[in-house]
Amino acid sequence: MNSYPPKPESVRAPEHLSPNEIRQSLEELDGKIKILQGRAHATAADSNHTYHQHIAALERKRALISEKLNQSGNDTSNSAWTEIKSGIDGLANDIKKIWE
Repeated sequence: MNSYPPKPESVRAPEHLSPNEIRQSLEELDGKIKILQGRAHATAADSNHTYHQHIAALERKRALISEKLNQSGNDTSNSAWTEIKSGIDGLANDIKKIWE
């Protein structure tokens, strides 16, 4: 990122994270967002600060990382369902062979 504060549209989620690393990243981002929200509330109303822009960028990053967690969860559940279906198909074929 070349600008500060970061802009929500220029934020990217890290690639190749495991589900545990994704969860840890989400927790860390939640903590950072809470700190920045506290700082934004503690500053004077007319002061010149960029907390809100930074919060928006972190929330966008959090959403992108959360999507990755959902995708990784869907990938494992899809493979599990595929494995279950192939197991059931195998049992059906075995039963057919017994009755033939």
